[in-house]
Amino acid sequence: MTHPTTAIRTLRDSLSSRRAARMSRQSLERQLASYTTPSDRLDLDAMLDRHDSEDAAEIKAILHSQSMERIIRTGS
Repeated sequence: MTHPTTAIRTLRDSLSSRRAARMSRQSLERQLASYTTPSDRLDLDAMLDRHDSEDAAEIKAILHSQSMERIIRTGS
């Protein structure tokens, strides 16, 4: 049986880690939102296409989400 103090510490560590990951992703989303022109986006896409990693996949997913949000907001 796990000691209550250990369980609480584990929970705190988990919550802290999740909070840090969420803050990091939000920061990345803000940075990527600055790439607004078609030229900026093409340059960024070209850079990402040269990488086949989880990080590149995450960035592409964020960019796709931002593009969809922009389309919904503007209607085009």
